[in-house]
Amino acid sequence: MVVRRSDGSIEHARFYMLPQFLREGDLLVFNKSRVIRARLIGFKVGGGAKVELLLIRRIDDTLWEVMAKPAKRLKRGTQLVFGEGELSCVVEEVLEEGFRRVRFSVGGDDFIGLLERIGEVPTPPYIKKKVRDPESYQTVYAEIPGSVAAPTAGFHFTESLLRELEGKGVRFTFLVLHVGAATFLPVRGDISKHRVPPEYYEVPEDCVNEVNSALREGRRVIAVGTTTTRVLESVCDESGFIFPGRGWTDLFILPGFKFRVIKGLITNFHLPRTTLLALVSAFAGIELLKKAYEIAVRERYRLYSFGDAMLIL
Repeated sequence: MVVRRSDGSIEHARFYMLPQFLREGDLLVFNKSRVIRARLIGFKVGGGAKVELLLIRRIDDTLWEVMAKPAKRLKRGTQLVFGEGELSCVVEEVLEEGFRRVRFSVGGDDFIGLLERIGEVPTPPYIKKKVRDPESYQTVYAEIPGSVAAPTAGFHFTESLLRELEGKGVRFTFLVLHVGAATFLPVRGDISKHRVPPEYYEVPEDCVNEVNSALREGRRVIAVGTTTTRVLESVCDESGFIFPGRGWTDLFILPGFKFRVIKGLITNFHLPRTTLLALVSAFAGIELLKKAYEIAVRERYRLYSFGDAMLIL
């Protein structure tokens, strides 16, 4: 679906037709974070009860915030073991709503290597079947391990489409935001009081140069996904120019937000009462987005992670 903010028009197309809607000099900004096998199935030491952990956010090299199931009996000091005993952890802090902070026995590349062997690919709860091929839950340009959920707007891109866009003169650049599963949790209560858990980002110099050059020359900066949008709008100054660096962002974009960097957005159709839908509403406008979603439902668009795409210009 192609949504134009200038006149409120809505058009239907296939994603391979994307080059028809972009022009020479447009800059696509991608999130090249790679999904790790962030679901661990283990057992309590001494009790033998089965426990599932979903990695949410890395605090330091070995300390992670996790979502535990079942969490009720995971008190501070509880020890868990995974695989054939190669990996273990201890609960250091009990948080609310099933969240815990746990200290793993290893960190760094050794930890990522163990996840590749004994972890499972995490998927949103509405995907009932286990992902058999982990690569099917990665973008074709995924590179830097760290996400526990995929930046799914990028799923629609293929190597051949990227080559076609490049041939048309569309430019590319890449940044990193390691997606945390908590981003996708529903907003409960007053949305203005909701807080987005911090997520780690990296913006390299070459990305900064590409984005700032596009802004200076009046070329469109088009974010591929809400994750990319949040990073770009987190690291800009009042004029919209961005700066390099790495850190954590908890930016929550709501209607009324002033976008300083992006002029276009490629995104999927999102669940109600999520921070993702709030961001897209802020960019497209609430009434126009309501109209787009009504049409999407009527035309039987596929929603969510493996669903269809929307280009907002």
